[in-house]
Amino acid sequence: MKRICNALILVWGLVTLTFFPSVYADDNKLHVFTWEGYVANEDIAAIDRLLEKAGNPVRIEVIKPWAEGPDQMFNILRSGVADLSFLTLNYIKMNQEKTAKLLQPIDTTNLSNYGKVLPPLREIPMGIQAGKPLYVPFGGGAYGIWANTKKIQANEIPKSLNDLLDPKWKGRLSLTKGQIQPNIALILMAMGKPPFYINDLIVKGNRDEVVKLTDRKSEAQIKLNQLYSQIGTFWDAAPEFPDNLQLVASYGIEIAALRAKGEQWNLVEFKEGNTVWMDTMNIHSSVKGDKLQAAYTFINYFLTPSVQNRVVNGLSMVAITDEVKNPLIEANPNFFDQAKFWPPYEVQADNVMKAMSNEAMRSSGH
Repeated sequence: MKRICNALILVWGLVTLTFFPSVYADDNKLHVFTWEGYVANEDIAAIDRLLEKAGNPVRIEVIKPWAEGPDQMFNILRSGVADLSFLTLNYIKMNQEKTAKLLQPIDTTNLSNYGKVLPPLREIPMGIQAGKPLYVPFGGGAYGIWANTKKIQANEIPKSLNDLLDPKWKGRLSLTKGQIQPNIALILMAMGKPPFYINDLIVKGNRDEVVKLTDRKSEAQIKLNQLYSQIGTFWDAAPEFPDNLQLVASYGIEIAALRAKGEQWNLVEFKEGNTVWMDTMNIHSSVKGDKLQAAYTFINYFLTPSVQNRVVNGLSMVAITDEVKNPLIEANPNFFDQAKFWPPYEVQADNVMKAMSNEAMRSSGH
């Protein structure tokens, strides 16, 4: 129902843009398109005060619907109703870089707090166009398996991804069925291959190897079938954490709320590692003048310790500056290994992985 409502809101937004373009082009609002929970009311108030003090007439307005995924975010940006967005890094160059064409390069000299951004996160190739960044980091995390350490003893926690195939975890594990690509990455890493090996092969034009890797009798497909047969519950929009599940795949966003209720969920540090993601801040190509300065004021504020602390403690994400305590980075200094960042998947790779997932669903009876 939520997706249907969001779709109706999106259609209404496109209709109003068609008939009332000046509403979006000439008002004194910086329209911010974000994931739910990222921009708090106190952030808006604080940035508005900074803009007022600077004599800038623009004020912040968060638009609806909330961000949901790459295609939806592209459609919103293409419609022209968003001035500033929070794109996940790999969305920028998906599908022939169509989203990248809607963004303008970031002039980091306009950001006094940019020097605090962790250096490895500043120039990741999938966010660079013509030598200039189309993004500023906001916060990241892992698509990982989180263990209920109130239910699982420390010596029971899986050490390798292959341990997830142990019969004792049958029915106690949960994965996503929405974005299935991270599930494929788990299997590839369990096989000792890079997490995005299928996409890498497609990019290199090695389709014969892709056919072998994804055959119904291949090691990858058999392992994926075995993994899916372990699943107690697949989730779609967001994970759930009932008592019967002790190992739940999550992007980590829900963990702070669970801990606030007294539950203890911790990221499993597999020897193969975890795939990682990063949400970023981006400026639409049409933004200029006072709105552009307001956009830089917004982004600069979101690099401050007050916001970055909330990224860690309120959103259970990983901060992108060196000014706050980052438990996951302290536990794993190579957390943001560029080889583990989700790539902008090629369409062919995406189709291959969906076919593998569908076969595993059929084989496992889900």
